[in-house]
Amino acid sequence: MRDIERLVDGFQRFQQQYYEDAPTLYRNLCEGQHPSTLLVGCCDSRVDPAMLLGCDPGDIFTVRNVANLVPPASTDRGLQGVLAAIQFAVEQLQVSRIIVLGHAHCGGIRALMDRRTRGDGETDYLERWMDIAEPARRQVLQQMPQASAAERRRACEQASILISLRNLEELPFVRRAVDAGGLTLHGWYFDLVAGALLAYSARADAFLPIVCPLFTELA
Repeated sequence: MRDIERLVDGFQRFQQQYYEDAPTLYRNLCEGQHPSTLLVGCCDSRVDPAMLLGCDPGDIFTVRNVANLVPPASTDRGLQGVLAAIQFAVEQLQVSRIIVLGHAHCGGIRALMDRRTRGDGETDYLERWMDIAEPARRQVLQQMPQASAAERRRACEQASILISLRNLEELPFVRRAVDAGGLTLHGWYFDLVAGALLAYSARADAFLPIVCPLFTELA
């Protein structure tokens, strides 16, 4: 019950900040949203994109799922919530950038690297979802046979970001926007151990720091 009270108290602080102390923001947002950035992030409770990036309501359009994955383009009639949100952001909101934000110690990637097939015949929705990043797992196992489990997981966390970027590039509406010069794609990685932010550099073919740790000994 105390957890519920904490959430209600949190809303009251939000109400104070945005409806009493600074009422203009939500008054304007009621007319519509105009975010410039779509961020595909993980649903991990430790990795809140708006908190990490210091954003106010309306600043970023966010899609969160297990392991911050973008599914491949598909003509399947199945429900495609992630792809629908991306299409809405690109075509309706006309965002100017898409950031795929991965992070260290991702539970979804751990499940992928340690995957085991269920023996009870019950559908494993997590395993089916993580199939999107299976090429990253195979790549890491092939290229890093002597690495520790932690090193492999970190490599897979970063490799899966690149898979999502490639899947984004294959979406026709994303490709059109990129080709027209109105959209850029970015792969970022939050090292929650070191408190650092890295970005993928195609030139270096590596994730390089854009915000370094405050204390290097924590890295």
